[in-house]
Amino acid sequence: MTSHAASHTAFHRGRPPGPLVGKAAGIALLVVLFASFMDLLDATILTVAAPAIAAELHASQAQLQWMLAGYVLALGSGLITGGRIGDDYGRRRVFLVSLAAFAVASAACALATGPAMLIGTRVLQGLAGGLMVPQVFGIIRSSFDPAGMAKAFGAYGAVQGLAAVTGPLLGGFLVDADVFGLGWRSIFWVNVPIAAVALVLGSRVLPESTSRHRSALDVAGAVLSTLAVLLVLLPLVQGRDWGWPWWGFALMAAGVLLLVGFVVHERSVARRGGQPVLDPALLRVRSFSAGLLASVFFFGAIGAFFLTLSIYLQAGTGRTAWQTGLVMLPYAIGSIVTSGLGVALAAKAGRALLISGSLTLAASQALLWFLVSDGRNPGYWMLALALFIGGLGLGLAAPILVNVVLAGIPGKDAGAAGGVLSTVNQIGGAAGIAVLGTIFFAALDSPTGGASPLHVFGNAFVAVIPLEIVLYLLAAALMLLLPRSGAAPGAGA
Repeated sequence: MTSHAASHTAFHRGRPPGPLVGKAAGIALLVVLFASFMDLLDATILTVAAPAIAAELHASQAQLQWMLAGYVLALGSGLITGGRIGDDYGRRRVFLVSLAAFAVASAACALATGPAMLIGTRVLQGLAGGLMVPQVFGIIRSSFDPAGMAKAFGAYGAVQGLAAVTGPLLGGFLVDADVFGLGWRSIFWVNVPIAAVALVLGSRVLPESTSRHRSALDVAGAVLSTLAVLLVLLPLVQGRDWGWPWWGFALMAAGVLLLVGFVVHERSVARRGGQPVLDPALLRVRSFSAGLLASVFFFGAIGAFFLTLSIYLQAGTGRTAWQTGLVMLPYAIGSIVTSGLGVALAAKAGRALLISGSLTLAASQALLWFLVSDGRNPGYWMLALALFIGGLGLGLAAPILVNVVLAGIPGKDAGAAGGVLSTVNQIGGAAGIAVLGTIFFAALDSPTGGASPLHVFGNAFVAVIPLEIVLYLLAAALMLLLPRSGAAPGAGA
């Protein structure tokens, strides 16, 4: 046996295909949940550390936005293609490779010597996550019997809640504790031992699985869509640094034209019998189109919220990173309180829960607006109340949004539609960071007349909050067009 063949066989050793039971099932689930936890953690942990990163690396406001938006956009761009790569070449193989790549990218983030390097390594992290996350769902579906699958998706939901709680707290603790003198860099180093354990266990217990139907990857569609979104967002984020030149608006126009070209390309792929990134036929389903737009508004509002809140709390009110994490904790607790209720009632009242969640989030923002706009430093418990209410709204809506939207899609198209919707959720988050973050930082740049940091950062935060409210209200209005009840849990995840 050649050395290449030997390494190939060793890499694919593990359990044979089929439903996992007993201890092997528990370890396999633990492995994929480790990976999910890292991905979800890295989507939130940087927000609390952002001021410390900006101070050490001398990052500009736009570069801070790209550290967040770059990760989210790269993650979203890889979800659909990543799922199909796993289906064709083996979910276990792709999972282990992407998990290793995520660990390497995390180490590179920790070693970043400047903001440009950190942005680049965050993009690599996001691309690795975009390959890894679809394999989590694919492995669960192919490796567990129906009862085990239901428990596994329930555990995944619990991990989402745990990551939401852990992200700001762990980020704040690590920054303030300055473990081994690493400061904010430790928020990336923590991924490395977690990934190492998951790799060792995963190589032993995860079975290999592939799809029976192989299809050509729509690489051109994935590239066109990502490039189009990037061309639209790039001038929005960089516009202030560039001085809003005419060619910035020309780039945005080019992005819109690329989106049109993307739709034309996808129609061509569909006519030839291929599998496009976005099947144009799905857009003719009114509830699906409304769901896509509602997702953009909903996750767009969430996208920039924690970045702007963290900067306001630390630079404006003088709180430490740890204290900022404690302020954000009630939001995560609120989402955990209602997420189980939302999932349990989605099959009967999914649309009502989505609308209620969006309106509750709008009410939470209105209360924050009232607390911050008077120019005083809000106390912990008042901030905690506003954020707890927001968390309640998030828990009602976010966990079931995909399943409610997919309820209006034929079963044969649910997987493709779920991939598109998950990608759009990420794009909405990146767009929110770009648009609302730009408005926040533009407000900081306006003349202040020697005002205190509390007043300056408070005014910038207040400038964004009404737009958050509008986005949630728009999302709620569009949700009126969605099916009354949700699809089966995990459909199209």
